[in-house]
Amino acid sequence: MITSFYQAQASATSSSSPLTSSPCPVINNNINHSQASDKVCYYEPDPAKRKPISEYPPNLRNRIRRNYIQNRACQPRDFVFPKRDFGGIMRHFNPQWFKISCSQWLEYSIKQDATFCLCCYLFKNEVGGYGKKVGDAFTTDGFRGWNKALERFNSHVGNVGSVHNRCFNMMLDLMNQEQSILTSLDKQSEKIKSDHRVRLNASIDVIRYLLKEGIPFRGHDESVTSTRRGHFLDLLKWYADRKEDVKNVVLEKAPKNNTMTSPDIQKDIVNSCAKETVKAIIEDLNGDLFGILVDESKDVSHKEQMALVLRYVNKEGELIERFLGLVHVKDTSAHALQNEIYSLLLQHSLSSSLIRGQGYDGASNMQGNINGLKTLILKDNPSAHCIHCFAHQLQLTLVVVAKKHHDVNNFFDILANILNVVGGSYKRREMLRDDQAKKLDELLVLGEVHTGSGLNQELGLQRPGDTRWGSHFKTLRNFVSLISSIVHILGVLANEGSNYQEKALAKNLVEDIRSYEFVCILHLMLKLLAITYDLNMALQKKDQDIVSAMKLIDITKRQLQTMRESKWNSLIEDVSSFCDKNGIVIPKMDEKYALGKSKRKSSTVTYSHHLYV
Repeated sequence: MITSFYQAQASATSSSSPLTSSPCPVINNNINHSQASDKVCYYEPDPAKRKPISEYPPNLRNRIRRNYIQNRACQPRDFVFPKRDFGGIMRHFNPQWFKISCSQWLEYSIKQDATFCLCCYLFKNEVGGYGKKVGDAFTTDGFRGWNKALERFNSHVGNVGSVHNRCFNMMLDLMNQEQSILTSLDKQSEKIKSDHRVRLNASIDVIRYLLKEGIPFRGHDESVTSTRRGHFLDLLKWYADRKEDVKNVVLEKAPKNNTMTSPDIQKDIVNSCAKETVKAIIEDLNGDLFGILVDESKDVSHKEQMALVLRYVNKEGELIERFLGLVHVKDTSAHALQNEIYSLLLQHSLSSSLIRGQGYDGASNMQGNINGLKTLILKDNPSAHCIHCFAHQLQLTLVVVAKKHHDVNNFFDILANILNVVGGSYKRREMLRDDQAKKLDELLVLGEVHTGSGLNQELGLQRPGDTRWGSHFKTLRNFVSLISSIVHILGVLANEGSNYQEKALAKNLVEDIRSYEFVCILHLMLKLLAITYDLNMALQKKDQDIVSAMKLIDITKRQLQTMRESKWNSLIEDVSSFCDKNGIVIPKMDEKYALGKSKRKSSTVTYSHHLYV
């Protein structure tokens, strides 16, 4: 660097008036430049004291020239310029000349009271062709004819191709050469940064949308020739087509080493989004008390995953539930789950002492009173009360009761077989829709149903699940409405099935559906589940409190007791009406109920008593 060749030196002084400029650097004569024996002179701001540029080593000249250019021409302004006699008129140098067109090259020497040309001093040996009269006057001797100063300045500049103009252009080129490199690099760097920022923001916007919608990123063929490159690349292209500034810097127009679309980049952005989301959750929690909701399940790769949800009240008094993280657990024992929960909380600077509630499913490793997860956490934190979800308890109770009673359990087995057969193919589902539409048209003609917004919607049959709360009620409700269409489809399969087993199964299912006992249990369970369904929906509300929940449970218990004690006759009437409407034989209630197919096994139990008990 140029600073390695210079050291500080005080500026020159004059007996008339000192310059007020800062000290100027001088060349360090102790440095050996490429073993050169030439003595290097110091840098001099006063043009009259300067050593000719040609006497400097060639490898240093441009550096010295740049230094003179950076320090600008020597133009003292606060100096009292001496006067000279020109034909009886005392004249002196006018500092206003520094402000005219020669301001970039005109210099004044305090020592000689003369003007010099900076660009000619720096480059006259590179141009050549200077005469003594013009060249040395502004480079070596100096010019002091103040009476004809402006005329000589213009004469020195000359025409476009003059030596001065050539030197001046060389000075500008050298000055702009360094500046252009730095400026170009800066501009290029800013352009690269700007493009990178646009490219990164576009990828982030697309990934945030995919994460919010839960859409997979990758495609099986992400090559340029592929028509479907995956959701991420396709959505990024769609996004770029609608924003010109994005279109110019992404995908094929992005640098090959900075496309911001690789799988690793996608994962990094996803992880960053997760961290920022969790950070926002922790800030919203603000160190307050919270409850935890924990559950574990196997993923598609058959790995056990534990999910942790925080439940807390925010600053606005709203009850908030936020997913905190998913952890792979190799062991589902209570101790292992406790360690994973504490570890996950610790990662986010949350203390287990702030836990005020626990929520789990009914598994023994969770709810065990001796070594269950809730018990282990209660030992560490007695304030972390565990309340088993009321809606979950209700669902478990209904499922267990249904499986414990033989007839009810058999009813749901038959129902599952019917749903499997009818919904086992798209062809049968279409048959169900067509028959449903046909019967609806007949009912509309008879005036038994009415038209209107939201009425007579298409019904489907979804297999109930133990973990889908309320699904049994919805299935039975639709089954009652579609029973005639279901019997019709099973009848078609019994006659036109593809094999004997399918025909036999369809025939047996028709017999089961058209039995009075099946219809009676169907209506009984429908009424029972209708009562518990309202309770189930109420218990699942996020803002439900325990006092209101207990009141709802008491109301439901009274409704069930009332149904048991006084609603039997109305149930039988509904069943009989349904059987008459669908052509199902109604047995005599006072006849003996056959316990089996053998006639030797007689029974004293009537049909009515069997159904009631």
